Formats: sequence, structure tokens, C-alpha cells
Amino acid sequence: MKKMLIPGAGIYQVPLIRKAKELGIYTIAASIPGPYPGFAFADETLYIDTVDAQGLLKAARERRIDGILTTGTDVAMQSVGLICDELGLPGISLSAAKILTDKAAMKEAFLEGGVRTAPFRKVFSLEEAEEAFLALGGPLMVKVTDKSGSRGVVRVDSLEALAEAYSYAASFTDKNYLIVEKYVEGHEIGIDAYVKDGRLALFLPHDKLIYRGRHSTVPVGHVFPCEGSARLLADMREQTERIAAVSGINDAALNIDALVSGDETTIIEAGGRCGATCIPELISLYGGIDYYGLMIKNALGAEADFSLREAVPCAASLLFLRERARLLDIDREGLMSLSEEGIYASFDYAPGAELPAMVNGTDRIGQVYGRGRGAEAAEAMAEKALSCLSLAKC
Repeated sequence: MKKMLIPGAGIYQVPLIRKAKELGIYTIAASIPGPYPGFAFADETLYIDTVDAQGLLKAARERRIDGILTTGTDVAMQSVGLICDELGLPGISLSAAKILTDKAAMKEAFLEGGVRTAPFRKVFSLEEAEEAFLALGGPLMVKVTDKSGSRGVVRVDSLEALAEAYSYAASFTDKNYLIVEKYVEGHEIGIDAYVKDGRLALFLPHDKLIYRGRHSTVPVGHVFPCEGSARLLADMREQTERIAAVSGINDAALNIDALVSGDETTIIEAGGRCGATCIPELISLYGGIDYYGLMIKNALGAEADFSLREAVPCAASLLFLRERARLLDIDREGLMSLSEEGIYASFDYAPGAELPAMVNGTDRIGQVYGRGRGAEAAEAMAEKALSCLSLAKC
């Protein structure tokens, strides 16, 4: 039986663990102790922090794993890269993971490699941030370099607002620096790709559903396909190929956040793993393929054909609440009725739990996806899914 190490046991790793088990693979989930749902599905649990690369490498050697893979998280990617390098496994390299998990290193590589991205400065203090604001001109985006889910991201329109934004962003990071970059106008989209044998084996742009929070915009859903002119789609592909080249990523998924204006694509950032927010499910539904299964096969060195079989319009949305609430019950029959309509909803909490109010992407309470075209389809599905919840005010 093949063995696969899966760093992470959170909600975004559960479908990966379940698919690997379905394929007859022995699954080893690694994470710090906690109420992570993936532990219940894996064959074996390792209580090792996913950023402890040496600890994971030791465990991987002892268990003679055949592959390593994770989804929807950036924090484990340098550990994955080290293990792939040391054990000669298919997957992202450590050098590529370092570029694609540190926004400062990423932006430097992008600018040097001809990827279209906003000018930026790496800053170690509020004074340096103020200097950057004056040099670049506002508005600016202040960002942490080592977190995802829109945490520690703030738009700043004036020099007077910079101190509060800097303090807020700094509270999210483990680094001693932030980046500030020129704000770029445009419509936000996503691009998911798979790089295999040095080429794009999969290339799928998709539209984003955006929630405009207090500090920044937060992606809450996705729509396939992404509409655009032939020139724009060609530019998206060119920028994706440049990101793959400058990062050196291979045998791995690539997830990109971008802005489009006219026929030009400006890259916000990229990650060396598949996207979250139902993206693997949408890729599978849209293209008529099993994306989780293909990623697993590739990570094990097996043949994996990422060619799309069809093009089915589909949409997804994370589920959020505007105000905190207590979950009293979930209408399971209602969820079953939705699945019969081709709407697939799941929730991250059990009855009795206190549900958070939406601040950033980590405050999701569930997700929903299915066939349909445009934001209207995603919003309608989300309303139907939330109607299955019985809530009480906190």
C-alpha cells in the first residue's frame, strides 16, 4: 500500500485525505494537536507542526512515504519542498516554495523575471513605511508576507491612516517586516494551474466573488469560466508561465491572485499549491476531471492527465455570518434535498458551536458549490445553504 504524508488536518485537507483513502492510499496527517477534522479521517496522526520541516522529514523517512501533498495552505509548503528535495519525490522544490510563501521574495522575483506586478517596498518600521508611502504615492496596500486568507492586509489611502494600518498588519505576522505596495485598480480574478514537466498541464482562470471588509477585500467565492477577450486570456497565460519560470515550480499546483484591467493582467501574488474556497471541487466539476485524484497520482509519481473533458459553468461560495450566532441545529434533510438539485453544501461546525462574524477568510462557517453561471448562482446557492441552519443570537 502506498503511503502519503499530508501536512495539515484542517477543513481544506479533509477532501484530500478522503480522496487518498478512496484510492487505497495509507494517509498520514500531520499537524499540531487541536480539534482538526482531518484527524478523524486519516489512517495515522502525527502531532508535528507543519512548519517543522526537519521533524516532518524525520517522520517521512521513518515511514518510507511514497508521496507528500497538501492543499489550501501556504504555511506547510517549505516543509513539503524540503521533503520532496531530500527524498526525491514529485512536487514543489524548497527553492520554489521559499519564493512562493514569502510575499517580499515573491515580489522581488516577479519584478526581476518580468511578471507584471505592482511596485513595492519591504519595510521594517513605521518610519520606513511612511517613506515608502511618500515615494510610491497612495493609496497603498500594507501586507504581511507569511499569512493567507487576507489576514494582515490593509488598504491605506492617506499618510495619517498609515500608523493604525501598520500596527494592525504587524499583529498578524511572525516576521519583523511588512511590505507596502502601490494599490492597483482592477477586477480581481484567480488563476489555477498545474505545472508538469516544465509546462502548464492545466490553466484555468476564474472569476472571484469579493466581500469588501473593513480593512481589505476578501475572496469568498469563485465562478467558472472567467470571461474575457482572447488577448486578455493570452496575457493571463503569459503571466502564469512567467511565474512558473521565475519561481522554478514544477510537478505542483499553482494558485494565483490577479487584477485585470482592459486586456492586461497584474499579478497580486501566487502560491505553490491548489487554491482553497472550493477551487478543487470547481475544477473537477467544470472540467469533468477528478482534480484531487490527479494531484495525488502526480505526487505519487503515477501518470496524471490534467486535460479537461468538458466545460460546465459552475460557482462556489464560502458561507459567512454578518453577526455572531450560536448554531442550534442543521437541517440534514434540507442538505440532502439541495444535493439532489446539484448543490453541495457542508458546514465546519456542529450544533452547539458559537459561529464567528465575518472579518476575514478564516471566519468561514462552511461552503457551497454547484452548477450555475455567475455570481447570482453562487449567491442563490449560499442563501439556500444558510437556510438549513437554525441559529440563535449570542
